[in-house]
Amino acid sequence: MTLIKSISGIRGTIGGQVGEGLSPLDVVKFASAYGQWAKQRHTGKKIKVVVGRDARISGEMVKNLVIGSLQGLGIDVINIGLATTPTTEIAVTEEQAHGGIILTASHNPKQWNALKLLNEKGEFLTAADGAEVLDIAEKEAFMFSEVDELGQVTELDTYTDFHVQHVLNLRMVDVEAIKKANFTVAIDCVNSVGGIAIPKLLKALGVNNTIELYCEPNGQFPHNPEPLPENLTEISKLIKEKKADVGFVVDPDVDRLAIINEDGSMFGEEYTLVAVADYLLAETAGNTVSNLSSSRALADVTRGFGGEYQPAAVGEVNVVAKMKETNAVIGGEGNGGVIYPESHYGRDALVGIGLFLTHLAKSGIKCSELRAKYPEYHISKNKIELTPEIDVDGILKKIEEKYKAEDINTIDGLKIDFPDKWVQLRKSNTEPIVRIYAEAQTMDSANELAQTIINDIKALL
Repeated sequence: MTLIKSISGIRGTIGGQVGEGLSPLDVVKFASAYGQWAKQRHTGKKIKVVVGRDARISGEMVKNLVIGSLQGLGIDVINIGLATTPTTEIAVTEEQAHGGIILTASHNPKQWNALKLLNEKGEFLTAADGAEVLDIAEKEAFMFSEVDELGQVTELDTYTDFHVQHVLNLRMVDVEAIKKANFTVAIDCVNSVGGIAIPKLLKALGVNNTIELYCEPNGQFPHNPEPLPENLTEISKLIKEKKADVGFVVDPDVDRLAIINEDGSMFGEEYTLVAVADYLLAETAGNTVSNLSSSRALADVTRGFGGEYQPAAVGEVNVVAKMKETNAVIGGEGNGGVIYPESHYGRDALVGIGLFLTHLAKSGIKCSELRAKYPEYHISKNKIELTPEIDVDGILKKIEEKYKAEDINTIDGLKIDFPDKWVQLRKSNTEPIVRIYAEAQTMDSANELAQTIINDIKALL
């Protein structure tokens, strides 16, 4: 059993003893800590919190515990039921709520669940706010309300439709162009809430030919739910058989978007953001942001349009902060996460689909041909296990010194930028490992760079 407490929320496997897995008592403890934090943040106000969840088997149980805990603190709850993560984020601001809790373990397998915590802007908590929630939980410093002051629950099942209409209303989503293109689109929604939202979105966008794979929101994931190439063989085969123009795959909470070409090949999760940025920057001059572990292709495309690219530390909250700081017109993460500020500051696969289909329709070319327009990069992802007593920071410092002649970035571990490639070293917060990501124009070159760094580390041990 696993229970991971972090500044972005709490996640774990269902079952087990208290404090070892995500038990009911742990859910109550952390939901209560979050509710207490919200009350302290908005002193003197009647607090309102939005709760949404993905379709995990444990979702109903966790939802009941979370809502009951918030009610016990005198907090009113807007329960939007089965909803994507971005839908819940949008609902927070629309309801003028003081926060939100999303019940999802994102791409983790079905035995996992989690509480993802939002502030009043519908954005993930900052590190400082997250630490405060953890401190309240550790001290169990929450005060429950008396019987006449218990919170009330309002059930709202309209926010998926609201979200779909929200995408249609975006300035850069051209519904007429998409309708005219008459696309055949295949989708794999891994039997979670994407199975509710994505078919509705495609129909509203004028896509009349949709091939649906795993769109029953029952939480029974038919394959590993992370939208990586090795998990997408079935839809890839289906696209070729049915002659679809494009395929879309989302994770269980629908904040990540993977795209598959008409020939069944992968567009590449790294290139979801690149393609959307290419479309937007052609019409709207501006800057872009992604995290340090994302492809250099975004920077190349951005500079091609005269904009500035800025890297951020890994983590959506860090990307959003850098986007606001640089007034970026588009940003996100290389895992298929598109953040479009004209919509909201959160990764959103529905927004990604609306923008990408518009781009594909207006380009007049095949999906694989669109992909071929972009700079070719390959990322090699590796890790090296260390013993707990090893001074990881000291090792990173020595690697930094060795490569000091190159472009060095230390805002998130150590990133070394070479003229035609890069490598990033990040230590894990939860286990004694260093993750080593390397990107180059061929996979062989990326693997070679990663191995060079691994050898450098081993030489220091």
